[in-house]
Amino acid sequence: MSESSNRRDFLIKLGTTAGVAALAGQTVASLRSLVPNVSYDAPTTVKLGPPTEFPDGLKFLPDQRLFVFREGNTFHAISAVCTHLGCTVRAEALSRPEEQTVGGKQLRLTHRFLCPCHGSRYTGDGTNVAGPAPKPLTWFELSVSADDGQLVADLASPVGRDFRLTLT
Repeated sequence: MSESSNRRDFLIKLGTTAGVAALAGQTVASLRSLVPNVSYDAPTTVKLGPPTEFPDGLKFLPDQRLFVFREGNTFHAISAVCTHLGCTVRAEALSRPEEQTVGGKQLRLTHRFLCPCHGSRYTGDGTNVAGPAPKPLTWFELSVSADDGQLVADLASPVGRDFRLTLT
């Protein structure tokens, strides 16, 4: 064989290998793009602030779409997301607070909830009573952060209406 034939064979093999490697790299990159690097979901546990920042009664947290209720040292949290189409419900103060047994425990109801989008109405414990809402507002678990003492809501952990967080 001549020297030019060896060089030609070498360059053909080199070009073929480079082409296959480029095609394999592009395939891997294309498949990898189907898996996201980052989760854009909102965090499920959120710090709400120190318990002392919550007044007796109701505090609405718009970023979390959450109502946090405080009665003395006892707290509970109710979602502000309407169960019909996800609009943010608004709280309306009752003219007189009502005492009601909710989940086997006494609860002082000071507000009711109204959905401005389609007219759903909820009692102060989140029970749906009118409109197209198919189910009650969700209650979420509250805890206290060990590192800084803030209230923490776990938005991925719905709890029963008997849930109360009492601080000592």
